[in-house]
Amino acid sequence: MRTIQFREAICEAMSEEMRHDESIYLMGEEVAEYNGAYKASKGMLAEFGEKRVIDTPIAELGFTGIAVGSAMNGNRPIVEYMTFNFCLVGIDQIINNAAKMRQMTGGQFNVPIVFRGPTASAGQLGATHSQALENWFANTPGLKVVVPSTPYDAKGLLKSAIRDNDPVIFMESEQMYGDKGEVPDGEYTIPLGVADVKREGKDVTIVSFGKIIKEAFIAADELAKEGISCEIIDLRTVRPMDKDAILTSVKKTNRLVILEEAWPFASISSEITYIVQEQAFDFLDAPIQRITTADTPAPYSPVLLKDWLPNAGDVVKAVKKVMYK
Repeated sequence: MRTIQFREAICEAMSEEMRHDESIYLMGEEVAEYNGAYKASKGMLAEFGEKRVIDTPIAELGFTGIAVGSAMNGNRPIVEYMTFNFCLVGIDQIINNAAKMRQMTGGQFNVPIVFRGPTASAGQLGATHSQALENWFANTPGLKVVVPSTPYDAKGLLKSAIRDNDPVIFMESEQMYGDKGEVPDGEYTIPLGVADVKREGKDVTIVSFGKIIKEAFIAADELAKEGISCEIIDLRTVRPMDKDAILTSVKKTNRLVILEEAWPFASISSEITYIVQEQAFDFLDAPIQRITTADTPAPYSPVLLKDWLPNAGDVVKAVKKVMYK
């Protein structure tokens, strides 16, 4: 095992797959000459050349459409957005073409494509650069949505996403690219749609994904000092969702807290809450608690932003609420 950065894990996944399959290429703003806005494609232009690592204009609608058409013609593009906030310019191509082409053509066309880049907040970047849009894409049949939280998961999941014959939304975080973690030297993949029990516990289940899951670990450490044992489940893939992993844990702990860096209305946590109350209601010893951002655009003020984002203190309060403490 080596210890590498999240950005290096992303770069390794793309490079390894591109070495095995010449139909795979990377395109996006500053991915080539600049080695990526977050250096997640460092060295790839030198290795693969300008025909397979392509700098694009600031025109998300255009290059997203080019990638979709290219995928329909036998290629396997990886599209990097400097942030998923910018993909909204090209969301018509993702929702109306990439997600629907296989069904609308009766299976004549697959769209093996990965749309990747950072999601959610990254500090004081303002409301239009701090949006978590996982639930938008997860609401769309035909798309798979992946949100890793560690370098190990990022590499294994990205390799699986690149090999997948359907379009995959692969969402990272600007604030995680420098995170370090252990990654094997050899070849490995992680299947899409499989959650991971990151920490075993017996008193309460905490479900989360992406960078905000770090707050769950901080909270779990604090709660352990008071004798409360938290089980932490990292969804990793938002769609398809590993419902069995959640239900199995809830049937053991009988309590559920969901932590998500997104607005509360029609969120991923809303879907999880419905699934659990429908399929495991009799196992619950307390109402489900969810923790989200405030139901407003992200503020620029650092003081307001701190209150807007979920934190470990919020998790501690929610866990104690379901524990009636």
